[in-house]
Amino acid sequence: MDLNLKEKCALVFGSSMGIGRGIAEVLIREGASVGLLARHAAELEKVKSEIGAKAAYDADLTKPGVARDTVQKFIRDFGRLDILVTNTGGPARGGFLDVPEKQWRDDFQSLWMSVVEALNEALPAMKKQKFGRVIMITSLAAVEPIAGLTTSNGFRAGLTGLCKSISNEVASFGITVNTIRPGYINTRRIQENKWSPEKIREMVPAERLGEPQELGELAAFLASEKAAYITGQSIAVDGGRLRGH
Repeated sequence: MDLNLKEKCALVFGSSMGIGRGIAEVLIREGASVGLLARHAAELEKVKSEIGAKAAYDADLTKPGVARDTVQKFIRDFGRLDILVTNTGGPARGGFLDVPEKQWRDDFQSLWMSVVEALNEALPAMKKQKFGRVIMITSLAAVEPIAGLTTSNGFRAGLTGLCKSISNEVASFGITVNTIRPGYINTRRIQENKWSPEKIREMVPAERLGEPQELGELAAFLASEKAAYITGQSIAVDGGRLRGH
């Protein structure tokens, strides 16, 4: 299926590894011009060369204003922004009473305000061109809290509400806004858990971890003209892990 992304320009957050890289790879394969964003310059340049990205932005999304400034720079560099994928790494673990206030502030900036800042720059540009795709990468924690991931449980759930709200405001401009909820994906963070194959089969009905490129396939479809009537939705890519609605 040709998704007709050959003239589209995409900026993918957190794309030096894992889910972000998987999404960037599929968008590039489908012909999009992709800018990578991450905070490790050397690794970012290496990935840019490996997957054929057009640009790489060394940016730390835990710092106020960085997401906004990077979106501005991308639009200056490419002349437009058609696809914005917001994606950040998982925060430190901790029960509610164990999470220090500094972590709450840092995670609020990383998980929430970086998205708000990016959207404040991206949406006006998308409205002018009468086309835009916003894809927010959240987590199963948005609907089913994960023990010990208190800040992620709270902020990622909030992004679902933000998606619903914004999608209603911009739909008439040809802009869609959706979230993808990854389950247990084969990334460095998950690999560090060193789960046995038996434990994975117990947790996931599909009896395996997902691959980052599998999220990329969905993201590329949502970014295309073929998904123009899909907006305000949250779609899990989890091998059946979520038991509820």
